[in-house]
Amino acid sequence: MTTIIAAIVGLVFGLGLLVSGMADPHKVLGFLDLAGAWDPSLALVMGGAIAVGLPGFALARQRQRSLLGEAMQLPASKALDAPLVVGSVLFGIGWGLAGYCPGPALVGITAGMESAAIFSAAMLAGMVLFGLWQARQGTKL
Repeated sequence: MTTIIAAIVGLVFGLGLLVSGMADPHKVLGFLDLAGAWDPSLALVMGGAIAVGLPGFALARQRQRSLLGEAMQLPASKALDAPLVVGSVLFGIGWGLAGYCPGPALVGITAGMESAAIFSAAMLAGMVLFGLWQARQGTKL
């Protein structure tokens, strides 16, 4: 049952990304181009997502288990450390260069977008390289 619910939620999330334009890299780049022809329409999408998500997270923080009986796994750390800052900067640079973040890129692959597949391959390569670097350092986040 959990897998079916997860598939339905993923489908709704993916459709939301497509309908809102978040899976269109040109629209995202237009939103991020504050000094050029700025397209503020995605701000409404993000604001709507926050408005929907905040009450859900507030409810989730009060529970030990999800509605389907799974253990809650919410982040507990509030540390603003170097790995978080470096990862955030790299994420922002990648998003600003390609117009994709991971969710919309996966949606773009299912929609047949070649650029989404290239972005996802590069993202996976970066994840593998980071894992290899962590293994070499003897650390794991």
